[in-house]
Amino acid sequence: MLEAGLWALAAASTLVIGALIGIYIPISRRLVALTMAFGAGALISALAFDLTEDAFNASNGIVVGVGLAVGALTFYFGNRLLNESRRGAGVEPATTSNGLALALGALLDGIPESIVLGSTLLGGAVISIPFLAAVAISNLPEAISSTVDLRREGHDPGWIVRLWIGVAIASGAAAAIGYALLGGMGASWVPLIQAFAAGAILTMLVDTMIPEAFEGGGNQTGLVTVAGFAMAFLLTTV
Repeated sequence: MLEAGLWALAAASTLVIGALIGIYIPISRRLVALTMAFGAGALISALAFDLTEDAFNASNGIVVGVGLAVGALTFYFGNRLLNESRRGAGVEPATTSNGLALALGALLDGIPESIVLGSTLLGGAVISIPFLAAVAISNLPEAISSTVDLRREGHDPGWIVRLWIGVAIASGAAAAIGYALLGGMGASWVPLIQAFAAGAILTMLVDTMIPEAFEGGGNQTGLVTVAGFAMAFLLTTV
């Protein structure tokens, strides 16, 4: 349980690093977007080879299909409810002018990612390095972009850093709690959980992360995404 929490905290620590970059280092939105594209490619590779393939090898196509579908639908409807609640409060969802909305999005993305990261340790397995790297890389642009907006909105640098430290700690706690709960359910549930997470995160990538990356990164977004995919895939062969 402690190990799962510490690994997730390590992956989430790049949120704090991204916040420090956003505060102290001038960085263009284009570079942030291309970093986001690289992280998206890494996540796609990790989802394919560390979640979906592992789930299939440990179960069957029906379990994987059900998990993918339920995960995708869960994110889809959850994201719709979140966007509707933001509109009701007079806040445009996931805009580049709302740092707190982006920070909330990073938290909502980070908790399931951390739970999945912790689940890779079930049954005495070692941590999934490709998935760990993919989560860590994808966290950077989210934190940088949000921090730049929070600074523009007038928030104090110390407050911003404390905000991201809180998000990182929440991600670590989610992994530890998730590991404890999933461990009590038994290893037979792991493939379904892996497929569920793959479906949810893949839907998130296509609905939010990739469009935002393309909007800011332009025509090079696809090339950088492939580079991220290749990096994560090569890690699986080491």
